[in-house]
Formats: sequence, C-alpha cells, structure tokens
Amino acid sequence: MRVPALIAAWSLFFVALPTFAQDLPYAKKVVDTLTSPEYWGRGYLHNGMGHAADYIANELKILGVKPLRGTNYFQNFEYSINTFPGKVEVKLNGTPLVPGLDYLVTADSSGRKATSTLIPQASGAYQSADGYIYVTKVKKLTFDAAGRAEVKPTTMIQLNQARITAKPETIEVNIENIINDHFKAKNLAAIIPGTENPDKYLVVSAHYDHLGGLGDYAYFPGANDNASGVAFLLNLAKYYQAHPQKMSIVFLFFAGEEAGLIGSKYFVEHPLIDLKKIRFLINFDMVGTGDTGITAVNATVFPTEFDILKATNAALPASEALAQVGSRGEAANSDHYFFTRAGVPAFFIYTMGGIAAYHDIFDQSSTLPYTKFETLFKLTTKFHEKLAQ
Repeated sequence: MRVPALIAAWSLFFVALPTFAQDLPYAKKVVDTLTSPEYWGRGYLHNGMGHAADYIANELKILGVKPLRGTNYFQNFEYSINTFPGKVEVKLNGTPLVPGLDYLVTADSSGRKATSTLIPQASGAYQSADGYIYVTKVKKLTFDAAGRAEVKPTTMIQLNQARITAKPETIEVNIENIINDHFKAKNLAAIIPGTENPDKYLVVSAHYDHLGGLGDYAYFPGANDNASGVAFLLNLAKYYQAHPQKMSIVFLFFAGEEAGLIGSKYFVEHPLIDLKKIRFLINFDMVGTGDTGITAVNATVFPTEFDILKATNAALPASEALAQVGSRGEAANSDHYFFTRAGVPAFFIYTMGGIAAYHDIFDQSSTLPYTKFETLFKLTTKFHEKLAQ
C-alpha cells in the first residue's frame, strides 16, 4: 500500500473511534450564559430560575436529546420561599453599605424599616434596642435560601469584618421581604435510549437553581454552584447523543436544591421512571475545579462502585488522572440523597481546590479554572462503560 493511502486509512480509523474529549468551549459558554445578569442568580426574582429552565430545555432540543416523558422536559412543582424583591438598604453609623460586599441579609430574615442604636451582646454580636435587628461580623459573607422567615420577625445582618472595621453603634435598615408560598418551579428530565438494555438506566443529575439576588442590588451568579454541573451534564448529553450506550442515559436537572433538595425529593416521590431499574446515579454539584481531586459522597455505602471509580482513575495517564478520589459516607448535602434513601445506588461527586467563592457574589464564571473538567468527563464515561458490562 502506498504511503498516502496508508495515512488516509489511519485517518479514517481515528475518525471512526469515539472521542472522549468534551467540548470545553461549549461548557464555558453554558456557564457564562447561566451566570449572566439576565438569569439573576437562577433564583426567585426576575424569573431567573424560569429563564434557566427554558435555556436548558432549548439546549437539550438543539442537541437532539428527547424528553424523558411526554412531549416536554418539564416536571412542575411548587414550594414556599422567602424573597427580597424590593429595598435592601443598610446604613451603619450613618454610612451606606454595599450589599454583597459590606453586608448580607440572612435568607430567613424579615423585612424591616427602622433606625436604632446597637447594643453589644456577650456573643460578640449586636442587637437593636427593640430586639428585632441582630448584627454579626463574619469572615465571609454567605447567603442561602429559606422557605420561611423567622417566627419572631427578626432581621439578621452579616457584616464583612474585612471591610467593616468600625464598632457598630447605630443602624438604619430599609429591607423588604415577601414570602412566596406558591413559587412555581420545574425539574427537567431527558433520555438517550440504550441500544441493548433500554429499560435499564444510568442517571446523571445536577441542580440548576441558585440563590437569586437581593432586589436589584446584587445577585449570586453560582458559577461553580452549580452552573458547572449543568454544563457538565449538557456536555455528557452532547457526547452520548453521538455515542449511545447499552443502557439508557437519563439526564435530570433539578430546581429547589438550594432551598432543601426540594426538586430531587419531588422527583423521587413522583418518579418518571422505575427507580428500581436505575443501575447507578451520579449527581454532579460544584465540578468547576479539581486541583486536588474529587470527593465521592456515598463511597462507603457503595464500595464496589467506588473501587471501580478509583481503578478507572488509576488507569488514566498520569498527566490526566485526578490527584485524589476521596471517599465520604452518606450525607444529605445534594440531590443524590433522596435517591439513596429510596434504594437507588448513587454518588454525589464534587471537585476540590481552586477557588473559595461559595454562596456569594464572587462565584463568577471568570473564576472557574476548569482544572479537571475534561478528566472528570473521561472518568465518568469510562465508569459508565464498566457499569454497563
């Protein structure tokens, strides 16, 4: 055979082989989009969560991945959430503070408009003279989500001690909260049917919601938590649509995770597939780093699968392998939890190292290093292959 013909033959051979390379530019585009102001933290203001759900549905449609049930990707539900849609203003010692930088209101706070002196407490905190405003200094501002405000109408203010050095003496607050008892949310579910065992499932999941924002003042982008997980799942969908597996691959995108794993709990209670036919579920949450490896929650609960995961990583080239595949036991810290409680074998995988931003305004797309994004992608697809054998 002539050399040109030999080269052509080898080129065809390599083109025919399935590639494990994930599309990192696509992943970055997904994260950039979901963390932009239009989505306002994928939470409870400006229809941020709704916009995110529609975006994911459109991406699945473009990729050619079909809904798990029926003609659309959505599973609708509702829950109660405390929101701050209006004024979120604080003055300390007469000086206006900047939300997200100088201070945060805790998610379970009540709204309040008042001016008061602050009385030092034994705990190191400060309390207003009427007892309804509490102020604490913290090393890191951290927001959350809460279904209700405190039974006693209390406004809790976190001060960033790195920026607020003066002793708190007086405080003026103008904070508005609204409890939405019927916030409408939706999970998304899609499937790529298996070629040999379509009634058996390998499930991957990620929550797409985040914390939203405080009025029009500040929002929480949620790049690592968990736009990174959404981007990871969409990359898997892109790959598996081109390379169907023996078992069906199911993709679940959950809402309400930040408010207490509400979306995944709803899915387990109203499953769209037979949970007993799930071979394994992997939930991906905060996977935008990886400098020091990954941790698998439930590793001690499912030691056989964890051994497979570790062996798969060890078989990767040394330059690509994760530095560590860490082990944790059962924990109710992400959307795998209610599946595990229902008897579904599952891991929750998150990457470690790289950035410290978490539940704050600094968890931005530009901060994500994507250090081991491709390695985790490769590890996941190879792990799935071994489970399907």
